[in-house]
Amino acid sequence: MSKLHANLLLLFAAALWGFGNVPQKTILDHLDPLSAVGLRCLIGGLLVLPLIAIEPQLPASGRYRASLARVSALFAIAIVLQQIGYLGTSVTNASFLISTATVMTPFAAWLLIGERLTVSVGLAASLTLVGALLLSGGIASFSQGDVTVLLAAACYALWMVELGRHAQAYGRPFSALAAQFLGAALVSLPLAFFHGNLSPASAIDAWPELLVLGVFSTAVCFGIQTIAQRFTSASHAAVIVSAESVFGALGAALFLDERISSVGMLGATIMLGAILYLALSGGGTAKTAPENGTTGACVREPRHLI
Repeated sequence: MSKLHANLLLLFAAALWGFGNVPQKTILDHLDPLSAVGLRCLIGGLLVLPLIAIEPQLPASGRYRASLARVSALFAIAIVLQQIGYLGTSVTNASFLISTATVMTPFAAWLLIGERLTVSVGLAASLTLVGALLLSGGIASFSQGDVTVLLAAACYALWMVELGRHAQAYGRPFSALAAQFLGAALVSLPLAFFHGNLSPASAIDAWPELLVLGVFSTAVCFGIQTIAQRFTSASHAAVIVSAESVFGALGAALFLDERISSVGMLGATIMLGAILYLALSGGGTAKTAPENGTTGACVREPRHLI
């Protein structure tokens, strides 16, 4: 897969995520946050689980298990915090605050794995943040929900770096997906059963939202990201998927009557311009190395840094 194709797939996932923010808000009319996260991740995990059979087998190793555990733990924390945050903020604000991961991820990648922060990535990340701030109308005062979503964004930034490192070192995207989804469900559902409102009746009431969130916002979107991050950097991925806030604001305007001002439209235009520039910018392709029985490492062809 070329870097361009990976970037465009990430942009498609961002659109699905953005419109998926609407049911992520409305599902709270029927379910508590832990129940919502647990059920959507259970659906996503069960959809992905059979696909593990088509992946090459890797010998069990402590390093692989530790890497997978880090990715799964960060994913579970991030998605739970994001869902809890929707209790106390709007879809538009939540979409903006999640987009702050755009700026956090390149710095996390630099600190954790020494990934070089190029001028184009830094510029695109900065413009994206400015555009998202305009889109949200500015954050005059943070609510508790805003702070919770901001913490989720920090966890997503760390997760994106760890996911990229894991995907490029070991491949096997469906195994990583199943571990993330089922791990989050395993943590969330018992807590929801004892401390939430989880019941057959509430789950049935929320089935339209669960269908959208479980299939598209979880299995399809995170599946695309896990596969695409074998062929592009974590910093690129963070900027591109931040388009979620544009699509989230559009979905909120269409379905929840959250209005977008003229300043917000300017912000959306700036964001899309920065994201499309980065997504369409040049880059080489990445090829998967032949399986050597220990890793599914990704070997990158030489390419010019942008």
